[in-house]
Amino acid sequence: MRLLKNLWTKLVKKHNNQQPWLDYYSREERSIKFTTKSIYHYMVDEVGEDKDFIALNYFENRISYNEFFDNINVCARALRSYGVKEGDVVTICLPNMPEALYAFYACNKIGAIADMVHPLSSPEQIKFYLKENRSRFLFLIDFNYDKFKEVLEDTLVYKTILVSPKLSMPFALSVGYTLTRSIKVKRPGFRDTDYLSWKEFMLRGVSYKKEFEANVKKDDVALILHSGGTTGTPKGIMISNYSFNALAMQSAVNVIDVRPKDKIVTILPIFHGFGLGVCVHTPLCLKVETILMPEYDANRFYKIWKNDKPNVILGVPTLWEGMMSNKKFDDVDMSQLKYIVSGGDYLSIPAETRINEFLHKHGAHVNIAKGYGMTESVAATAYTFPGTNEPGSIGIPMVGNTYQICDVETGEPLEMGQEGEICVNGPTVMVGYLNNQEETDKILRKHKDGKVWLHTGDIGYIATNGIVYYTQRLKRMIIVSGFNVYPSMIEEVLESHEAVKKACVVGIPHPYKMHVPKAFLILKDGYQESAKLIRELKDLCKEKLAIYSVPHDFEIRKEFPKTLYNKVDFKKLENEEIEKLEKKKK
Repeated sequence: MRLLKNLWTKLVKKHNNQQPWLDYYSREERSIKFTTKSIYHYMVDEVGEDKDFIALNYFENRISYNEFFDNINVCARALRSYGVKEGDVVTICLPNMPEALYAFYACNKIGAIADMVHPLSSPEQIKFYLKENRSRFLFLIDFNYDKFKEVLEDTLVYKTILVSPKLSMPFALSVGYTLTRSIKVKRPGFRDTDYLSWKEFMLRGVSYKKEFEANVKKDDVALILHSGGTTGTPKGIMISNYSFNALAMQSAVNVIDVRPKDKIVTILPIFHGFGLGVCVHTPLCLKVETILMPEYDANRFYKIWKNDKPNVILGVPTLWEGMMSNKKFDDVDMSQLKYIVSGGDYLSIPAETRINEFLHKHGAHVNIAKGYGMTESVAATAYTFPGTNEPGSIGIPMVGNTYQICDVETGEPLEMGQEGEICVNGPTVMVGYLNNQEETDKILRKHKDGKVWLHTGDIGYIATNGIVYYTQRLKRMIIVSGFNVYPSMIEEVLESHEAVKKACVVGIPHPYKMHVPKAFLILKDGYQESAKLIRELKDLCKEKLAIYSVPHDFEIRKEFPKTLYNKVDFKKLENEEIEKLEKKKK
């Protein structure tokens, strides 16, 4: 018996030497069994009998789990009444608001696939998404009706539900919103039956009496998120019930001090895996009051801190910079904070130091934590917590995940401490890209160990103590306030203009957004730089791209710097912009 025990100890030690981050987890945590339930049923079962607890807080309108579940059920019945069935795609193009979450969980309850789309997408992007996923049902924020009505005619969508942000607001605030904003919103004609209001839609659910039970399996695709992947081409990322629930269970391990009735501020958008998975599904399953912010408003953000005293908040580096520069926060007590997490972009060591000093000055007893991941793995795959939160690090792989650092050229695994491409294996990795097996095979690769690994396109290394460090992006992707911006997409739009011969877009430093895109252009013969031309190019970008992808600046050049291989040297352009910025500071 003792011999067997000694052998087991040696095997565990050897295994942990290969995966040293396991030493940070308890035996129970390492043995976690991920649920096979659907997203909806997992949440309901986790809430259990505590349905009188507060689920959502929307502009101080507190919605209990009882009301939350009732609205999900009515929404599910309404969808069924219009013929939505298992495997159908329903597109949800809404900001952080209760109706968006009713729709999301209702889709899952009936086995439909929720396609989460950014409300600030351009008409061309919406058209592409709807055609790509063959969506036939759409939840749309009402002020986008006029913007999208024409492109919707070219899709398979047969019913669009227009949803106003004021629906779940307290009465007084709802009246104010109507007088200042809602009154200006254009609406479809009375006889246009392709569109319904949210209230009309939900009435169908109230009157629908047929019983139904979806046969949802753990590996069924539950939602589609959108990203440019590692190449910049728009892609739909298919996430299963199993993967989405696994993220919530992993996150619960990392925020072990969170208790039911704690409060989280959800400002990260629900069309992003970080926002929907970590900031909505996880807290709802932990019975945490989820304070929804549909858009960033500095005054409301301050009031939430002051009045609600949140215990958990997650955001991108831009959010923390804005918070620290807001003088109103001088009198905010942060002593109740249990977790404050930065994700969506790399947090530099100087910025991390400034934030921690700010937190401690305001009574917080914690340092800012960091998360790392990508949409292809729902959201975070690594996270810092006490003992692993080293400056500049991204923590350790979340429980159930394995990291491997691979040679960029050969794909071979490297030793601890060596720098290479970060690869991830774990339960949250996507099913694949929608209708794009070729791109799926580029990013999900089977290694010699027989496992399928997600190649992130990011460079980093694992220290001998198991803590992971991110170094740089392998590709040219630019992060703007936490949103992925792909230069190739912007360049394609710019080069579609008759005056542009060649475009090159790079990320340049910005005081609040961290980086913004700047476009360098070579004009065709016969065209000259003018204010009119720049205005045309900016308008073209606004028409074809999401607002955060529109270049912050334009510069006309005769030629671009080239590499030894005669390719455009975009790194040199980036460095030139950094040098300009440094000279201005002197």
